[in-house]
Amino acid sequence: MSQPALSQTISGLERQLGVKLLVRSSNGVRATEAGTALLTEARAVLARHDQALRVMARYVGPGGGALRIGIPLELPAGLLDAALAELAEAHPDTRVQPRHPSTADQLAALRAGELDVGFLRERPVGPEFDALLVVRENLGVLLATEQAAELAGPDGVALDALVGLR
Repeated sequence: MSQPALSQTISGLERQLGVKLLVRSSNGVRATEAGTALLTEARAVLARHDQALRVMARYVGPGGGALRIGIPLELPAGLLDAALAELAEAHPDTRVQPRHPSTADQLAALRAGELDVGFLRERPVGPEFDALLVVRENLGVLLATEQAAELAGPDGVALDALVGLR
């Protein structure tokens, strides 16, 4: 950039910001406090820009990709932490895209190829999906004492025993 063009650019920036960025003297030019602050901010913006470009390069380079996971909002806290940390260590270029659809919506998204993995509240019916138990969840139910006595077995009240109750 030529000296006149640089001077015009700096003058325009000073007008836009409403501050003096440089002090000119017979000994040369020095930055004002505002100029030094702007320089610090500009360097940070440029560094962040470079970081963003590096991150984006992962998505187009070899090995980069996304793992789209369906996770119910009510999944126990911390359940996936260790597995996701292990995945990040083994495949640092893979980004995880969590989504929080219902079980029915997860099944539809899995069928449509919009999810790679789903954590479902119940085991899907049929041979279309491979499923395994990740966590067992104890559910509670409130019943009248007489009803509870009728429905309870040795392990409590089975979920299917509640069918037909209002």
